[in-house]
Amino acid sequence: MFEAAELGRKLDKDTYKTEVENLRVELLELQQELLSADFPVILLISGVDGAGKGEMVNLLHEWMDPRHLETSAFDAPTDEESERPYFWRYWRALPPKGKLGIHFSSWYSDPIAERLAGEMSANDQEAYLSRVNTLEKMLVDDGALIIKIWLHLGKKQYRKRIKSLAGDPKTAWRVTQKNLDNIKVYDKFRKVAEETLRETSTGHAPWIIVEGYDHRYRSLTVGRLLRDMIRKRLEVDPKTLASPAVDWSAKKDSTTLLDFVDLKKSLEKKEYKEQLADYQARLNELARKAHKKKVSTVMALEGWDAAGKGGMIRRMIHALDARHYRVIPVAAPTDEEKARHYLWRFWRHLQRAGHMTIFDRTWYGRVLVERIEGFARTDEWIRAYQEINEFEEELTEHGIVLLKYWLHIDKDEQLARFKAREQISYKQHKITDEDYRNREKWDEYAQAVADMVERTSTPQAPWYIIEGNDKRYARVRALQILCERLEKAL
Repeated sequence: MFEAAELGRKLDKDTYKTEVENLRVELLELQQELLSADFPVILLISGVDGAGKGEMVNLLHEWMDPRHLETSAFDAPTDEESERPYFWRYWRALPPKGKLGIHFSSWYSDPIAERLAGEMSANDQEAYLSRVNTLEKMLVDDGALIIKIWLHLGKKQYRKRIKSLAGDPKTAWRVTQKNLDNIKVYDKFRKVAEETLRETSTGHAPWIIVEGYDHRYRSLTVGRLLRDMIRKRLEVDPKTLASPAVDWSAKKDSTTLLDFVDLKKSLEKKEYKEQLADYQARLNELARKAHKKKVSTVMALEGWDAAGKGGMIRRMIHALDARHYRVIPVAAPTDEEKARHYLWRFWRHLQRAGHMTIFDRTWYGRVLVERIEGFARTDEWIRAYQEINEFEEELTEHGIVLLKYWLHIDKDEQLARFKAREQISYKQHKITDEDYRNREKWDEYAQAVADMVERTSTPQAPWYIIEGNDKRYARVRALQILCERLEKAL
């Protein structure tokens, strides 16, 4: 794989100077054009130590407008990063649409280093790289242009470069003991790197290997690649990027799982007060243990309008330490959120270890309201099921307790609650014309909920359908489930 990048290519100074002058103008012009584009560019710079990765990043900042570049360099995870799922720090650093984001030491650095050190097995590496492929496809499907460049040095070139840097007092600071030790394990490194690139060079995000020994050749080649790939992507009609998709939901039976939910379940007021107090006391003790043991909880609340999500949340947080939980009310995405993948805004809200994050409305908006109201194309919401499963799997693999509730009420109960809200001054703000309009699409939403549960209720992240016509029963039932899940996790 690397043989073609070990040929000793060089570029003379005059040719380089002439080419770079034109290239810099073209890159700046493309940057301006990119600002109004509906996609981000993610440039991953990886490769052999000493091949010029840092120099290349610095040079791009010199050639281009740094106001529209977002460079992220990743070292060993910080405590803050370690307390969240592995890919959290990469999601947080994704550039918005119209910007170029440079990832220096990207999600490829750790698996190569750990495999080389014997800290990652071949099976673990395969699983990790599969997740990387899924992540990259998810971003590309959302419109991102991913450019992956590997700067390479052959074994002799690497040895020569490291010794040259180490022997010059002006550059010796750039060489670490690790660089010197890597000379001895170069062959093993090359094998691991080849395996990694082979497994992750895909049609939607291929690797481009660039010979890195001659700085002029390396710099001009990377600059040209960046120019050509951005220009080509800008020339593409966005409509042609959407994958064709069949709306299989149209063929579904009109009867859904929601028709079989027993909405007659209820609790008498006295029994409710007793059970509520018991479960709140139990939750308080469990939440304190979870915080001490750094076990995080993510709660996803979905349900019909007026189903009682707010009341349920208030009964839960009554038992919690306000320092250790956060409620995230999810509304229409902001401009900042719309400029990135729809999952970005949920990744960014994940709390540190031992904390509880409660989402009032969730990432399932993509397959519910966005699907029904036409805010997402058919291909977008159909592929979202797999994207969501992947997201939730990453949470649970990290040890997060993930609970997903659908609060279910019938149409008559919803109408009664709407009417009641109109009569209570401090609840009138909760009712809008949009709530009544949504009732006209009740059957469509019911089908979307059924599809959602069918395709995203997994062993590690099951859906809990809460019978909600009786608010007292629903609140106690939700608390019971939360306590049981925390007890199991602890």
